[in-house]
Amino acid sequence: MTYQRFEDLPVWREAAKLYEVADDFLDGAPPRLRSAFRNQFERAVLSVSNNIAEGFERGTTNELLSFLYIARGSAGEVRSMLCLLERRPWMKDFKSQISDLKSLAESCSRQLRAWADSLQNSEIKGQRHLNQKERERLESRERAEAFQKTLLNMLPTTHPLRREAEARGQI
Repeated sequence: MTYQRFEDLPVWREAAKLYEVADDFLDGAPPRLRSAFRNQFERAVLSVSNNIAEGFERGTTNELLSFLYIARGSAGEVRSMLCLLERRPWMKDFKSQISDLKSLAESCSRQLRAWADSLQNSEIKGQRHLNQKERERLESRERAEAFQKTLLNMLPTTHPLRREAEARGQI
């Protein structure tokens, strides 16, 4: 699936949810939570969605990858800060909220890792490099792969070519 806007990306939506839940958490957190900690936590949370958006808007795959790794690092920073809070006895009433936030940050991190892995194995260099000839070549390859998949699906389930394709995850 091709996304035209970063707002439609599932990982950006998850990062936006992380921000919303974190914002609610900070609203109800005890005043003992220092302003420097709050500030750094909020910046780390915002960094996840902002770096996804900035990378998406860049023109090359390499730039996108760089921003995805920054976003993933920020998700790790969020989890680290939550782990530190979890260790504080005066935060025991917030364990459930902290756990929910950690789960959201981990989800963002997993999605970012999967996206980065798929981009690293891609031949696409990015929108900036995608001219008409390259678009036609990619579309032709996608049509050929779809046709091959259709043919493989027509084969009996016991056919060696179909079993081989299934083992490779092609169908």
